[in-house]
Formats: sequence, C-alpha cells, structure tokens
Amino acid sequence: MRKKKLENLYESFTKKKAAFILFLICALTGLFFISLSLGSARLSLEEVYKAFFRGLLPVSPLSPNMDSMAYTIIWFLRLPRVLMAIVAGAALAVAGAVLQVILRNPLASPYTLGVASSAAFGAALSIILGAGIAGFRHLVFINLPAIVINAFCFSMLSAFIIFWLSRIKGATAGTMVLAGIAMMYLFSAATSLLQYFGTEEQVTAVVFWMFGDLGKADWSNLAIVTLTIVLVFPVVLRWCWDYNALSLGDETAKSLGVNVEFLRLTSMILSALLTAVAVSFLGTIGFIGLLAPHITRMIIGGDHRFLLPTTCLIGSILLLGADTASRTILSPLVLPVGVLTSFLGVPLFIYLLLRGRREYW
Repeated sequence: MRKKKLENLYESFTKKKAAFILFLICALTGLFFISLSLGSARLSLEEVYKAFFRGLLPVSPLSPNMDSMAYTIIWFLRLPRVLMAIVAGAALAVAGAVLQVILRNPLASPYTLGVASSAAFGAALSIILGAGIAGFRHLVFINLPAIVINAFCFSMLSAFIIFWLSRIKGATAGTMVLAGIAMMYLFSAATSLLQYFGTEEQVTAVVFWMFGDLGKADWSNLAIVTLTIVLVFPVVLRWCWDYNALSLGDETAKSLGVNVEFLRLTSMILSALLTAVAVSFLGTIGFIGLLAPHITRMIIGGDHRFLLPTTCLIGSILLLGADTASRTILSPLVLPVGVLTSFLGVPLFIYLLLRGRREYW
C-alpha cells in the first residue's frame, strides 16, 4: 500500500514537471513573436505573423502578399537576432548547469573556466595587433570572422590548459576551479596589457566587443551556434543519471559505477565548447549560465532528467527577454544585452539567494 502511494506521488511529481516544461515552451513561443514585433519600428502581431509565415510558406494562403518592409525587418534584421538569443541562452544555461554539478559549486558559471576572459584576449589580439590564430593583417582589413576565430581558439585554449592541469593533478572539482580562476586572471591581465598599448579607437573597439551584443547575429553564425547545441545537448542529457549520482559526491558516484574523472573532464570540455561558440560570436553575456540552473532547481528540483531541458528553456527566455528589453527601454537606442543581463542578474540572484532553501545551495 505504501509502495503504491509512493509510486502515485512520484507519477504526480513527474506530470507536474512535464506540465511546467510545456508551459515554458508556450511562454517562449509567445515571447518569440512579441520580440519580433518590438523595436525601433513597431509591428503588430498580425504583421509579424504574416511576415513570418510568408518566409516559411511563400505560396501558402496563410501568407498573402503584404508590405515588403515588414518582411525585410522580420527575416533580415530581427529573426536572426531573436533565434540567436534562444540558442545562445540555451547554450549558456546548459553549460552553467553542467559546470555546477561537475564542480559541485553553486557559484560555477560558464565563465568559471576563464572562457570569457580568454575569448576577450583573442579578440583584443586581433583588433589591436591584427594578429593571432587567424593570421596577421592590418587593422583596416580585420573583419568579424577573423576576430571570431581568434576568440574561439583562445577560449578553447583556456579549456584545454585546464584539462591538462586536471589530468596531471587529478580531475577534482577544486583543481578545476582553481585552474579556471588562474586562467581568468591570466587572460584578463593580458587583455589589459594589450589595451594599454592600443590606440583610443582600438581600445574602444575591444570594450564594445566585450559588452555582449546580439546585434552581431546573422544566419551563418546562428547556424554554427545551433549546430553546436544540437550536437552537445543530447550527449549531456544522456549522462543525466551520472550527474544525479555525482551530485551526491564523488565516492557515491564511483560506488554506483560512474567514471567520475572521465565524466568531469568531458563535461568540462563540452561546457567550454558551448560557451566559447556563444561568446566568440556575441561577446560576454553574464549571469544567464548562473541564474537559469538555480531558478530551475528551485522550481523542479535537482533531477537532471528534467533540470537540463528546463534550464535550456529558462536560459532562452531570460536572454530573449533581456534582449527584447534592451531594444525597447530606450528605443530607438539599443543597449548591449550583456550590460542589461548583468544589471538584471544581480538583484535577481540576491533574491534567489535570500529566498532559496538551503538544499538548493
């Protein structure tokens, strides 16, 4: 009788979690269309709907002929930006959730491994010296792809240095956190040194790159970020039971047959890859990877079968909501979304800290 009651209770909790995920999907869909309608040129939801389906189904009766201006705004300006907010928010949120469990640190985020600071160094190297992984060229001929390649390569360089140090000292959570902090300070200092020798225009360009801006999104880099999250997410979702075991401690996980060192190092590389791809295209966008996993844990708990997909959705909603606000608060002026996520993230994180139950932290 007691066993049957527990089974019914578990089934009820599972249905509630599934219902919450369905609610988030509906909320994200609604926010998607609202975000497409807002900006310096306001469009009605009907215009957005017609322009959106005109692009998807050009000969459908659902998409009759309409003003080409609305079509151009939606498909060439806003849609890549909005979709990038969704996939980048999901990537940063999943990276944060994975890092928090493998490092067993509630303050872990995608930038704990020094990925953001090393990406900034790679971008600064390209902007100020015209040099780096992408090759040597004069500042006049530097384009975004060269900066992106530099930023990505140096991001992954930081991750592989941490991987190498962890292999030598043992892949413990403490080793990886300390190595990540060391990389963060090293590349931050190197970026500051480059800025010291740069001209005023070059330093300004570096600072604006580091702000974090979804205005850099286009269809080509959207495809790369989307492909990365599509390939990585099924892998980490497959390890959800291993993450559940690891959250109980290394010894418990090992007793349950989990290869803790392999899981920790591989998850670290995958998290760094998700972060590096997003950061190299968009610049630094803070707090998404820190807040989304905590919000998820407080609502549905720490079971990674539900936590990972829910964190994906909440990360997308947070970043898309912040980007929508950045385009409307001082319209027609567009604020850098990285600045806005930091301003909104700090009070929200303090609120979660004060309201959160002890077991979440």
